[in-house]
Amino acid sequence: MQKLRYYSYMELFPSSATKDKDARMHLILPPYIPLIMGGAFVIASAIASYAFYSVHALDNVLSVTGSAKKEVTADTVKWTIDITRKVGETNMQSGYPLLAQDLGAIQDFLKQNNVPDSAVTISQVFTEQQYNNNGPVEYNLRQEVTVNSKDVEGLNALAKNISALSAKGIFISNNQLEFYISNLPELRVSLLADAIKDAKARATELAKAGGQSIGVLRSASSGVVQVLPPNSVDVSDYGQYDTQSIQKEVMVTARASFSVR
Repeated sequence: MQKLRYYSYMELFPSSATKDKDARMHLILPPYIPLIMGGAFVIASAIASYAFYSVHALDNVLSVTGSAKKEVTADTVKWTIDITRKVGETNMQSGYPLLAQDLGAIQDFLKQNNVPDSAVTISQVFTEQQYNNNGPVEYNLRQEVTVNSKDVEGLNALAKNISALSAKGIFISNNQLEFYISNLPELRVSLLADAIKDAKARATELAKAGGQSIGVLRSASSGVVQVLPPNSVDVSDYGQYDTQSIQKEVMVTARASFSVR
């Protein structure tokens, strides 16, 4: 077993010892201390070298965002019609036959305007209690009629004429049109390719301004889809889908990274 040697304070620091002759402090230097210090120096040097390499590598990549958009026309429409009858608690049962008459009038209106039965969906009857302060309890009996069609212009015009049914005592509580794009997934793919091209053009100009040029595409990622009314800037980080307008603008963004040389 290796013996440890003890060094006195006077041996290590003779000049200080002369000033304090009563010093009794001793210092022990185990033989593995120099090895630990040497290893720490090597590790620190390796970390510094790696950090330098990482920063240097990042300087050779240029990341930009490109975008592409296209004007489209909605090719699918969803028309929602809600009919309602208000009844009291004591005559609630009498409201169901009245609501059924209203539903029949809506169905006749749709048939007379060449809307096929296959495009029409009728919901169950919903009962909604109305709260009146210190008044009698009342209920709304509500039923929903939904029409899904490719005839966007036809249903858009027809929805404006349904108010004529109000003259027959039919209360329409909701008359809403929603316009959609059926081929949006395919359109998104084609726009992504255009967005990457736009990103490359932007990266080329940025690199050129710095006296460099871009190389191969290193990575690319797509952003969210924005379906907006014409000339709208109401974009969202989570995407946007306008259903109120027939004419729309579809915009897609893409982020791309290129090597720089």
